Amino acid sequence: QVQLVESGGGLVQPGGSLRLSCAASGNIESITSMAWYRQTPGTPRVLVARMVRGGNLYYADSVKGRFTIYRENVRNTATVYLQMNNLKPEDTAVYYCNTGGQAIYWGQGTQVTVSS
Repeated sequence: QVQLVESGGGLVQPGGSLRLSCAASGNIESITSMAWYRQTPGTPRVLVARMVRGGNLYYADSVKGRFTIYRENVRNTATVYLQMNNLKPEDTAVYYCNTGGQAIYWGQGTQVTVSS
């Protein structure tokens, strides 16, 4: 099993930055991908960024050049970050981290609101 704990959401003005964190613990050796999704009310959860074992990265067109996904391993914890720069009101959503491998796990979600 893998446990995910997210942090880092909040309210930011347009053009600002936020960094989301998702700490994975447990059977982290089973993780083959780590990703961030986002969801707004009444819409499906959509993929924002993903990194897979081996280093391949994916970004949604809407965030390319503004968001960066990266990972740090410390002892028995793997943390995936989403650095979000030049935020826009349309980035407002609940952000979920996700891991893939032997099973799929989801974080609890964190609200990001971009508003002046």
